Amino acid sequence: MNMETAPERRRMYIEAPIRVRSYDTDYMKVVSNTVHVKWFEYLRMEILDRYFPLAEMMKENNTPILAKTNIVYKKPLTLQNSPMGCAWVESLEKSRWVVRFEIVEDGVVYCEGRQVGYYFNLDRMRPVRFPESVLQRFGEMSGIDREAPAD
Repeated sequence: MNMETAPERRRMYIEAPIRVRSYDTDYMKVVSNTVHVKWFEYLRMEILDRYFPLAEMMKENNTPILAKTNIVYKKPLTLQNSPMGCAWVESLEKSRWVVRFEIVEDGVVYCEGRQVGYYFNLDRMRPVRFPESVLQRFGEMSGIDREAPAD
C-alpha cells in the first residue's frame, strides 16, 4: 500500500456492506463487471450524503458529474461473498474531485477503482468552483473518518 492510499491518509472516508444479489452475477455465477460501477456510484453518493448533500448542491443548480472511471478487477466475486465497499476522496480541487474505491472482504481487495469528476453548473453547462466551506473542510481533514454512513 502506498502512502496515498494508506488508511490514515483517506479523507471523507466511508465504508458500507455490499450485498451480492443473484441478478448481479453472469452465467458463470461471477459478479458482472458492470455491477462494480453501480457499487461505486452507491458509495460515491454515500460520501455526498454525509459531506455535501445533493440537495445543497441543487439549490444553486449544481451537481457532481463524472468524467472518467477506472476499474481494476483483481479477483472474482460470487454470491457466496459478503464484501465491504470503501470509498474516500483522494483530492478535491477548485472544481475537480477524485474518488477512490475498494471492494474488499477479509482484507482481500477484489476490485479497486478511481473516478474523476467535476462540480458542474446546469445553467452555465460548465464546471464551477466548489463552495469554499467544502474545500476548507476537506483541507482541514487529517485523514480517515470512520463514522458509519447515514442510512
